Amino acid sequence: MVDVGQQAPDFSLPAQDLSTVTLSGYKGKKNVVLSFHIFSFTGG
Repeated sequence: MVDVGQQAPDFSLPAQDLSTVTLSGYKGKKNVVLSFHIFSFTGG
């Protein structure tokens, strides 16, 4: 669990072009917003 103000742990995810995007790749370059949509595109 991450508390408010705490740094997110580093992680990697596949991008639309099948490349790998890593959170640490944006450190010091861009702002990143993490958004989780639990029921998006699931029909539930």
